[in-house]
Amino acid sequence: MANISRRSFLQRGTAAAAALTIVPNTVLGKSHGHMAPTDKLNIAAVGIGGMGHANIQAMEKTENFVAMCDVDWKYAKKVFERFPNAKKYWDYRKMYDEMGKSIDAVLVATADHTHAIISADAITLGKHVYCQKPLTHSVYESRLLTKLAAKYNVATQMGNQGSSGEGENLVCEWIWNGEIGEVTKVECATDRPIWPQGLNAPEKADRIPSTLNWDLFTGPAKMRPFNHIYHPWNWRGWWDYGTGALGDMACHIMSAPFKALKLGYPTKVQGSSTLLLQDCAPQAQHVKLTFPARDNMPKVAMPEVEIHWYDGGLMPDRPAGYPQGEVLMREGGGLCIFHGTKDTLICGCYGQNPWLLSGRKPNLPKTERRVETSHEMDWVRACKESPENRVKTKSDFSVAGPFNEMVVMGVLAVRLQTLNKELYWDGPNMTFTNIGDDEKISILIKDDFKVVDGDPKFNKIWTDPVNAKQFAAELIKHNYRDGWKLVDMPR
Repeated sequence: MANISRRSFLQRGTAAAAALTIVPNTVLGKSHGHMAPTDKLNIAAVGIGGMGHANIQAMEKTENFVAMCDVDWKYAKKVFERFPNAKKYWDYRKMYDEMGKSIDAVLVATADHTHAIISADAITLGKHVYCQKPLTHSVYESRLLTKLAAKYNVATQMGNQGSSGEGENLVCEWIWNGEIGEVTKVECATDRPIWPQGLNAPEKADRIPSTLNWDLFTGPAKMRPFNHIYHPWNWRGWWDYGTGALGDMACHIMSAPFKALKLGYPTKVQGSSTLLLQDCAPQAQHVKLTFPARDNMPKVAMPEVEIHWYDGGLMPDRPAGYPQGEVLMREGGGLCIFHGTKDTLICGCYGQNPWLLSGRKPNLPKTERRVETSHEMDWVRACKESPENRVKTKSDFSVAGPFNEMVVMGVLAVRLQTLNKELYWDGPNMTFTNIGDDEKISILIKDDFKVVDGDPKFNKIWTDPVNAKQFAAELIKHNYRDGWKLVDMPR
């Protein structure tokens, strides 16, 4: 030691200190909340047979899928086989228990009614979450995921991929620049449903396939006998599991209006539809949501606005000056018409190919962030960034949660239409203010029609009248089946 000069000592000490700061990226990722972009996420996927498979394909080239979970192993078979090294599970809860420490993020692509509970449990474990649309089945669940994601500071994304697209960027930039003036009405439509709706609940039970765990599929919903009309895929049209055409497609079509018009909670809602049944969504629906005036933007005011929704073949009127002979339904089976005081903006599903009815073509600076990869990979990017420096995804739960409240509010308006009035909504408190304590509602269980000896015979079976306020409260915040519990709402 005595033979080492002061300069040599300092040089060696500096080199040693530098060496200590060169820590493997994986270590930094676990202890400091961020990873290098080249490091791989360990992702668990829940619900892999349908849209989940497409999401997996968008990420599998760069990330590790370490666990796969599905309640139907026949439906999921091809994906299980493509990932032989991923551990297979029926029950996501067991997967979390066994694999929790080795999982960085979770993809949720199950039926609508289990999105919230699977995502909430993942977030409370500190996992990043990508959840398919609609984000949740109820208003309360949407509010819960919004607050949980903020509390646990995880990267999130709802699977409405159009929010990462160029069309939605342009819609926002054009409206915020005042290109169409003040917007007081928006009309949205879809060509869905393409699955059965408006059906009586089946009266017979089918044999449950050995490859399906019906109890786990049912999850927090009430248990009912299995029937092939529910699964696979057609669950979308049944209230216990899905949200009908509105819940399925509004997250794609109404995202542009929600963002561009800076919407929050509606104040008034009303719905109408074809035959409304207790168990199955109607064949066609119309919903009107009224939003109050918002803070003005630098170049355009944000007055009170009506948002209209149509599905099942119902359509808005053709705007004056719309090209003769041209179909109204736009790209992707969706339509949005923004009625402004200066012009009319029209786009398709995902905000695709926006154009102005006047024929003008705005050429504006790009103020919105562009996603250069994909909706899924932008989430991957956010997962690897530290919470302090993270650039939020385009459908981060801070946006997707409030937006999804708007979507499932449309479902509430339809299901409460037999109260025969416009409903007033208190958004912060998640309650309707004009449903009386003693008000009653009856729900149509079954509607049969037969021709007997040449004469029509109608047979409608209704529930006994139930308390309307309690019925609405259960739609806003579901009562989960025994054995299934949602985490508490953060304060």
